[in-house]
Amino acid sequence: MKNLQYILVVTLFFMLGGCGIYTTYQRAECLPVDSLYRDVMREERNSTSVANLSWRELFSDTCLVRWIELGLERNTDLLTARLRVEETRASLKASKLALLPSVSLDPQGSVTTSEKGGTTRSYSLEITAAWEMDVFGRLRNAREGAKAACEASLAYEQAVQTQLVATIADTYYSLLALDKKLSITQETVENWRANLRVMEALKRAGQRDEAAVAQAEASLWAAEASILSLEKQICELENSFSVLLGITPRKIERGDLLELRFPEDMSVGLPVELLS
Repeated sequence: MKNLQYILVVTLFFMLGGCGIYTTYQRAECLPVDSLYRDVMREERNSTSVANLSWRELFSDTCLVRWIELGLERNTDLLTARLRVEETRASLKASKLALLPSVSLDPQGSVTTSEKGGTTRSYSLEITAAWEMDVFGRLRNAREGAKAACEASLAYEQAVQTQLVATIADTYYSLLALDKKLSITQETVENWRANLRVMEALKRAGQRDEAAVAQAEASLWAAEASILSLEKQICELENSFSVLLGITPRKIERGDLLELRFPEDMSVGLPVELLS
């Protein structure tokens, strides 16, 4: 009889041990990447890799830095990503607490009045404790899944933030380029006006005909039309820039394109380093 009990216990033990439906994840061995790219970091030891620079070190324009800070504070996509991080953190905390025993309290009270006017009060407090044994690893794997989801949400937030900084900087530089293009076009308009006055004077002197004056006048009108088109592009880009920052459309304060400064000694680094 005892032998039968031992056999049943051992059989039950092996059955429970074989009921695991989850296996520990083993990361695959990475391919060798040392010989795939030239070691530019060794060739340029005194250079700075873009991957190791923060956006504050890369962008020195005070106006751009101020707009990036505002975008990181108010952009709706980034705020949504941050809320997703908080959600996954709460789920991770709940999955960790599921491994602990749970205790619940159920206080109750009642008041009874008799016909003679007497009042009887009764109270009760029920305490219930429960603890789920994680035999098959369901709770542990739920915790690991919540941890992976939390890490994924953190990576997503970082990706959104990086993309936001890049988009703000790209739009800002596009505005600076349009400002410079508008300034050049305005100078061109003034030059064409002066050229038109010269053509009219030469026509009165008999050295130019009406066709030369009409051609100069047409060039002036084309340059003036370009100014209107550039001003429209600037206005539309300022509106989209304001939406990106999460503010009402307004005039965007900015610097000068020719005054921008970037780190002089800088390399792109290794692609594998950027990926890691």
